[in-house]
Amino acid sequence: MKQRSAVLTLITVICAFYLWELVDSGIIGTFALYGIDLLQVTNQWYRLVTVALIHDNSSTIPIHLAFNMLALHSLGTPIETLLGRSKFLIIFFASLIGGSITSAIFLGYSGYSIGASGAVFGLFGSWIIIGRRIGAEVKSTLVIIGLNFVLGFTIGGVDWRAHLGGLIAGLAVTKVLLSSSRS
Repeated sequence: MKQRSAVLTLITVICAFYLWELVDSGIIGTFALYGIDLLQVTNQWYRLVTVALIHDNSSTIPIHLAFNMLALHSLGTPIETLLGRSKFLIIFFASLIGGSITSAIFLGYSGYSIGASGAVFGLFGSWIIIGRRIGAEVKSTLVIIGLNFVLGFTIGGVDWRAHLGGLIAGLAVTKVLLSSSRS
């Protein structure tokens, strides 16, 4: 029996949580339970991961969720296919935690961070390393990363810190995973 892909499982869980957010009228309580807030992260380490379950639903169109899930599917599927489920999950969660830690450190006590963007940026970083190794074109990925960083600095509410931390973690972890598989 074929295993369900980790990418589709993550998308399903994140989207199911989003639907729960829409049904639950206590969304502020949800942010408080699962979002990144440095005051709470020091005692509640699970927030470094559960931050990926929360996406902004303040508009009728779930843009934040849609872009993250599109990128997760577009990048995650080939990465999981090429490296396998376990390595994909290591990259995803290392990027998520790297983005969350970076966000918590740089945001300090000034606010919350939500979303799976840190993990998604880690997948961008992972694809750069993998793409270069297999001879794929990665310039378009670099352009997308650059555009997203420009948007992160110009649009309020976008946590470029999580993007940066996730990107660095994805690059580093993929480099380590690929170098260890050569041996």
